[in-house]
Amino acid sequence: MKIGLEISESFNIARSAIVANKGRGTLTALGIVIGVVAVITTMTAANGLKNTFQESFSSIGTDVLYVSRTPWVHMGNFMEFRNRKNISLENTQELAEAMQGRAVVNPGISTRLNVKYGSETLDDVNVAGTTDKQIVVSNMTPEHGRFLMPFEVDYKKNVVVIGSKVAEALFGSASVLDRKIKVGRYTFRVIGVMEEQGGGAFGGPDFDRRVYVPITTFIKMFGDRGGRANFDVAIKAPAQESLAVFEYEVIGEMRKIRGLGPTEDDDFAINKLDTLMGAYNSTMGVVLLIGLLVTSISLFVGGVGVMNIMFVSVTERTREIGIRKAIGARRRSILMQFLFESSVICLIGGIIGIVLAALLTFLIDAVLMPASLSPGILLTAVIVSILVGVMSGIVPAWRGARLDPIEALRYE
Repeated sequence: MKIGLEISESFNIARSAIVANKGRGTLTALGIVIGVVAVITTMTAANGLKNTFQESFSSIGTDVLYVSRTPWVHMGNFMEFRNRKNISLENTQELAEAMQGRAVVNPGISTRLNVKYGSETLDDVNVAGTTDKQIVVSNMTPEHGRFLMPFEVDYKKNVVVIGSKVAEALFGSASVLDRKIKVGRYTFRVIGVMEEQGGGAFGGPDFDRRVYVPITTFIKMFGDRGGRANFDVAIKAPAQESLAVFEYEVIGEMRKIRGLGPTEDDDFAINKLDTLMGAYNSTMGVVLLIGLLVTSISLFVGGVGVMNIMFVSVTERTREIGIRKAIGARRRSILMQFLFESSVICLIGGIIGIVLAALLTFLIDAVLMPASLSPGILLTAVIVSILVGVMSGIVPAWRGARLDPIEALRYE
């Protein structure tokens, strides 16, 4: 009960001191405001980048393996990967036969061409040769129309499914289905428009700026470089089998297909979403750490400012401290008084910083990239503000608590 009264009294005295020195308190809190805004903005920007990255690669799928000539994330000598043999069409067919009845296998090949409708031309569009199984191995579905059918792949039909950005650039808000467009030099009929996927960030694939044609039509019209073209293969793991176990099976089949001996290294790569996420998390972890260290400097400077003001406050109120001690105030009461004062100043600065950071986050979300304030970030900002207040006020408060009452009363 007595301690509760001491806490209440110390808090009321601290509040009165802050109210009596509004101007000084406001300027002192400004450093904390700047520091909190910097730290929160760094954390929300990091979250926004992560969301953008995940959105860019969401179509890859968490249960899909991609067999390619080179790994998506290069470690070591790039020339070693560059000199590998291409994944041939025959390789993809043999792998599909080996996995028949166990997994969905979708071969793919791509190039970059101009796409044209009337007077509208879109340059450097990713043209993907694929099969009807594309929507099985990916998270993509058509928003309008439909995707490729098996007979269109078998009979090399001149049909195309276009991404949302391609549709918007060529047709605007007009109807798209059954229109004829030029892909390179050849005419295709539009049978579908894919849902917007996002992407293109961090140098990743922009699925909305892509068109899909039957792989057989692709080879017929755009060629396979005399059998020397490089293909990729997407393989959706069976639902009842773990991806790690399935990966070993795919590696074993590919080694047989490529004719590799027991002592020879793999001359192909198995890629998956986890590989990209691991590389991203490692890189962004370092970037975020550096960013927080840099932005924390402003918070540290704000804390030093609070400490200096608290030293001034203790000096100015030396006689007040002496009087309180003379009438029975304990050291802990004096200590709590100044700790409350520094903590409240920093908490007010933290709250103002959170409000400003929220507005800045809104602008980032509207203009640059997806960003949002999570409850964890808000809670962290509040806790950090209070901790800065306590740490900034502990030395001045301890100094005030240890003042000799007789010497304090003599202070002019």
